[in-house]
Amino acid sequence: MKETAPEFELAGIGNPIVDLVAQVPESFLSHVPGEKGGMVLVDDAEMARIISLLDSPPSLSTGGSAANATFNAARLGLRTTFIGKVGNDDLARTYVERFRVAGVDVGRFKHGSVSNARCLALVTPDAQRTMRTSLGAAMTLSPGEISPADFRGVRHAHIEGYLVFNHALCEAVLNSARAAGCTISLDLSSFEIVNGSRNWMFQQFGRGIDIVFANEDEIRALYPGSGGDYAALARGLASHRVIAAVKMGREGAWIAEGDTIQRIPPVHVADVVDTNGAGDAWAAGFLFGYLRGLTPAASGALASVMGSETVRHLGPMIPDSAWPDVKRRGLGR
Repeated sequence: MKETAPEFELAGIGNPIVDLVAQVPESFLSHVPGEKGGMVLVDDAEMARIISLLDSPPSLSTGGSAANATFNAARLGLRTTFIGKVGNDDLARTYVERFRVAGVDVGRFKHGSVSNARCLALVTPDAQRTMRTSLGAAMTLSPGEISPADFRGVRHAHIEGYLVFNHALCEAVLNSARAAGCTISLDLSSFEIVNGSRNWMFQQFGRGIDIVFANEDEIRALYPGSGGDYAALARGLASHRVIAAVKMGREGAWIAEGDTIQRIPPVHVADVVDTNGAGDAWAAGFLFGYLRGLTPAASGALASVMGSETVRHLGPMIPDSAWPDVKRRGLGR
């Protein structure tokens, strides 16, 4: 008997966040505690304080690491769904509707009783983004709300590292996805997360994670004091029986699996505007290739096209007008 194809090729799991994007001068970051380029959780009062210092209101977009990847994967053609908790306000309703229009199944969203999560991305002239996040309803998602039923009919679960802030919740997600028979990818998401959960992450790799995505800062945080030999770092991560995808921005990426390692050349961009969401788009391209049976080289090439297009626009999403060219360059169609 022919095996039935899964209803969904990909489920994203993470925080459904509304992105607030603001372009700021380098000097603005002196008003924002914490390191440049990372993500720090803040309360509503701190979020309001930072926004009040901006010269003009920030622009709005759907966001969240796994959500961005899921949205982009749906635009490429994967059958997708999303698991995360939205709020009870207009931002939440707009968020869900934009996902529905993009072709993402919205039946597995969970609904909270407080406002939706927000992330303020401060984009400096070097196109780096420094993020401050108020999790709102997303923070109220509890381990008890996650079960294998959330992953029924799903082939692959893509989990954002921001869930690792709550080990119990992330373990519930991982255990439920494993129980449902999903393959799993984890995006490390932020060097702050890795710094606080390094040992926990290595324990989870050993229990069954198929793909790990990391950028330069995140892989160095995973292996502190290791320097910048990213090929060696990718090999080290792959030794934990995962496919290691180490992204190096304008320098391309390394893909390591077992004893095999491959350099993915970058797609050069002369007009970089904002790096926000580029890593998520890269992951979406790679996962499309992985789930559709493309080689690591072909998957990485598509991923590079996705990431390179994202940095040409303000905010984490590739605009509608750019998608025909993205598909032509990345998929040949």
